[in-house]
Amino acid sequence: MRGIRTVADSILIAASFLLLAPAARAADEPDLIFRRSTVFNLLSPNDKLGTYGLDDPVVEGVACHFTVPEKGGWSGWLGLSEQVSDISLSCRQIGPIRIKQKFEQGEDVFRQRRSLFFKKMQIVRGCDPKRNTLVYMVFSDRVIEGSPENSTSSVPIMPWGASDQIQKCADWLAN
Repeated sequence: MRGIRTVADSILIAASFLLLAPAARAADEPDLIFRRSTVFNLLSPNDKLGTYGLDDPVVEGVACHFTVPEKGGWSGWLGLSEQVSDISLSCRQIGPIRIKQKFEQGEDVFRQRRSLFFKKMQIVRGCDPKRNTLVYMVFSDRVIEGSPENSTSSVPIMPWGASDQIQKCADWLAN
């Protein structure tokens, strides 16, 4: 009887973990702004474009929006089909810019799985010290074969209000 109880307890703990794990990751997920269908599928979900927004976790006052194709059909709905790499990106200053900690050139701001195995989308950040501008790039990669599809957006660090002190992004590079 003790062995059955241990197995049942293990199953209950595993089920609890699976139910709680998505909630713990939800804070890291971007906000869905809207979706539009691009390909009609009669008996399965349509192919769509999804537009999402996220705040830079290290740079207060910067928000990025990106649009990604989302494969429909049953394999897309189940998360089994590989998503295409065409991703657009736009980042803007939405308030006073405050850099919270040092960062590396090309540091990850956000990453998301784009296929069941090996392919992921990444948004990375850098600093152009000469122009005092934050530079964001989105791309997708695979372990064996990358994709040249990418998009870049830059955010010049500008004053926000009369008393705003402008930070220099070069002061925050970890080197």
